[in-house]
Amino acid sequence: MKKAPIQVWHSLETSTILQALHADAGQGLSDDEARRRSAKYGPNQLTVRRGKGPLRLFLSQFHQPLIYILLCAGALTAFLEEWVDSSVIFGVVLVNAIIGFIQEANALKEINALAQAFDINCTVLRGGLRRILSGSELVPGDIVILQSGDKVPADLRLLKIRELQIDESAFTGESMPVEKRLASLPLETVLADCSNMAFSSTLVTYGSGIGVVMMTLLQLIFTYWPPMHALFGVAPIRLAGVGIDHHGRFHRLHDGGFGKTVAAAV
Repeated sequence: MKKAPIQVWHSLETSTILQALHADAGQGLSDDEARRRSAKYGPNQLTVRRGKGPLRLFLSQFHQPLIYILLCAGALTAFLEEWVDSSVIFGVVLVNAIIGFIQEANALKEINALAQAFDINCTVLRGGLRRILSGSELVPGDIVILQSGDKVPADLRLLKIRELQIDESAFTGESMPVEKRLASLPLETVLADCSNMAFSSTLVTYGSGIGVVMMTLLQLIFTYWPPMHALFGVAPIRLAGVGIDHHGRFHRLHDGGFGKTVAAAV
């Protein structure tokens, strides 16, 4: 299967795209081919790594070099019977741990909510038959059928439409639904103006359509950030101090910003 950069899909004819993806708009992929592509490209989802319990999460706030320095300083001042200084240092460490615990707990809630947002059931053409599948099972080349009220399960290049309109406010900020078209667009068209594409997690408000999956979610991420993936296996996506590893799992990015500020103040 040929790989085209994400920036050019809107500029290609649908026949060229189907040929590049080895896809059949009338039959869809076979089950065997779908399994092979799933093994090669990964699931169309972000999986959340099993988190720590509340106690471990709280104790992990102390697992930072600057916190060790503050604890040693607090112990030393206590040994010298400098009770005021010792109390201030230990108080600062405790406040830092509480704030870090609250921030990380809230970030984990946001992560779970974001991951669940991508878990969308959709109608897919497989082996000539319509099937209801989880969006996580989609692979490049899958033929997806859209109806009014559906959430778009992956980034699609539209193949057929019937008065199709999609609410893309979460993606572009536009308050009005976008009327979709099939004609290919100039290469320099910005992503938000690609009216021949349907974007993941947007909502179909009117009409119907058929589109072909261009990429899984993980492919999409690592197309935008390949240097970071190659060097570290981590895409530089940040959400309240959170990153995504090469398995599509979220993890915390420790920057120690608040701890450094506190240490400098002390």
